[in-house]
Amino acid sequence: MDLDAKTIWLIAGVILVLAEFVAPGVIIVFFGVGAILTAITTWAGLTTGIGSQTAVFAVSSLIFLFGLRRYVKKWFVGDSEALAAECDDDFTGREARVITELPGQGADGMVEIKGANWKARSEVPIPAGAIAVIERREGLTFHVRPRT
Repeated sequence: MDLDAKTIWLIAGVILVLAEFVAPGVIIVFFGVGAILTAITTWAGLTTGIGSQTAVFAVSSLIFLFGLRRYVKKWFVGDSEALAAECDDDFTGREARVITELPGQGADGMVEIKGANWKARSEVPIPAGAIAVIERREGLTFHVRPRT
């Protein structure tokens, strides 16, 4: 079977688009779309030589990548800020057992939540073994207060 240029570009484009689902990052899909666009221009007779086909592929892929990535990324990845807020809400207000003393004034200690140890900070001292309430999370550190 003899494959012509438009078929090769189309196959390459479909493979690249499908590869995006295996390798996350929302980058490969734009090269796939560039290859599909090159297949269309080759089919239409606008790019007959390998040089013009390569130029259309490179330019269109980069335009799609830098022009559309920020918009398309939300479709593939979702809104990570909303996801982070939901994760924080899962912990805010929950009780945690203090593993190592929290000396207060923002100094670090450890708390246990659901069987896992987490770094924690408190403005007031909390002794080991006491129960603390999570007020907020910053990165991997919980800010807690003593349970009243």
